[in-house]
Amino acid sequence: MRELIVGKNDAGQRLDRFVSKALPLLPPALLQKYIRIKRIKCNGARCQRDQRLRAGDVLQLYVNDEFFDAPREDNLFLTLFQPKLTILYEDEHILLLDKRPGVVVHADETEKVNTLINYVQAYLYQKRAWNPRWENAFTPALCNRIDRNTGGIVIAAKTAEALRIMNDKIRDREITKKYLCITLGRPRPAEGKIECFLLKDEEKNQVKVYDRPVPGGKTAATLYRTLETRGELSLVEAELLTGRTHQIRASFAHIGCPLLGDGKYGRGDINRRYNETRQALYSYYLRFDFPTGAGALEYLRGREFQVEEVPFAAKYFAAN
Repeated sequence: MRELIVGKNDAGQRLDRFVSKALPLLPPALLQKYIRIKRIKCNGARCQRDQRLRAGDVLQLYVNDEFFDAPREDNLFLTLFQPKLTILYEDEHILLLDKRPGVVVHADETEKVNTLINYVQAYLYQKRAWNPRWENAFTPALCNRIDRNTGGIVIAAKTAEALRIMNDKIRDREITKKYLCITLGRPRPAEGKIECFLLKDEEKNQVKVYDRPVPGGKTAATLYRTLETRGELSLVEAELLTGRTHQIRASFAHIGCPLLGDGKYGRGDINRRYNETRQALYSYYLRFDFPTGAGALEYLRGREFQVEEVPFAAKYFAAN
């Protein structure tokens, strides 16, 4: 328990507004709950959120110590009272999450709080599975990344051992990931492999595609098969044989079939006609192949997971 003493300059403020300024990490909804269940008291007695404070009032706060910290990038998860997660699978080592398009996985210049990793940490903190103040506490981490406007399965490690093993398996290509996408036009042939070389422009966060090796370019290989075509749109399944930045988006644009909604590599006129502002790309399927030993994660060998729905597939290719 900690106490806050109201000074003369704070007299006349509402209790809830005074506490929210003193504890900026405490979510407003949790603050109201703590007042209601008497974990926040005024002069030792029950208080009301809208009562006006007087100089000399003493507030007793039965609130976890971490909420008294100054806001930093590594503790902003505390401000998330209801983390937005779609959990496909969870055990003691990992979480499999269906990341929605529009959500960033890590903080960037546009978003610091509402990130997938903050949602994960808030979720585990609130279920008391993890606390950053525990001695030598491991910080939950994401094992793979997905672009902001792409949806799909993200693996989160709940333990240091799981993070190490998953990072090794991803590096060694022991996990199969398949994507669904909508292309403009039908790829030719309907099933095949796109092989090219990608050169990234760091400033523009964009890649250029070449048919021959170029200095600094990286090989990219993508398997694909066309599942269905309706009019000018095709529903295509893609599997990455290499994991390069914007690989699927740039590769399909290179063969003349850019993704619907893609603002970097697509067709703006067609995207506007369909009113699509995000690329139609979803990492919908995951299989843990594990041809080599997986230690504590051996139980995952051969298991496969799939999202319940891919929104753009349901929108444009719903069963008749």
